[in-house]
Amino acid sequence: MSEDGDAAAEVVGVAIAIPEPHATVLSRWRRRIGDPAADLVYPHVTLLPPTPVPAGRFDEVRDHLAAAAANHRPFVMHLSGTGTFRPTSPVVFIQVATGVSDCELLERAIRRGPLARDLDFPYHPHVTVAQDVGESALDEAYDGLADFVARFPVQRFALFSRTRDGQWTWRTEFELGEPAAG
Repeated sequence: MSEDGDAAAEVVGVAIAIPEPHATVLSRWRRRIGDPAADLVYPHVTLLPPTPVPAGRFDEVRDHLAAAAANHRPFVMHLSGTGTFRPTSPVVFIQVATGVSDCELLERAIRRGPLARDLDFPYHPHVTVAQDVGESALDEAYDGLADFVARFPVQRFALFSRTRDGQWTWRTEFELGEPAAG
């Protein structure tokens, strides 16, 4: 049974995967502080949070995501330092320094049509590095990753499915459209 009670629904998410070697660094930090999601969730920037999709609409979702990707150009993402949602939410994250507006445009294009849904919080692109841990572990991640920096091209986003044990698995990728000729 899915989150919305529909046994035929699959829970999906859409995200920009953080490339290596950065993903390994961030996963090791999550493990180090005891984050229970360290081995369940690949480091990423969310474009669509967990969303139930009825089994009969999966082809429509795939077509929708392909169109959203085709209409957005590749961009460079720069991650720099830590931030937190405390006290509202006990989360520490890596900040997106460059690429915020690109993520916002993609998120808006994705969260329409067959994937239309409300959000629990306003969209804020970031990479979660600590969640569901105590205050001291949150502080350790916040301080320990304060100098983290990564720059990389974003040329695609991925569709993930959540398994019954809570692990996210890669379904497929969608290539972003070609850069405009200069």
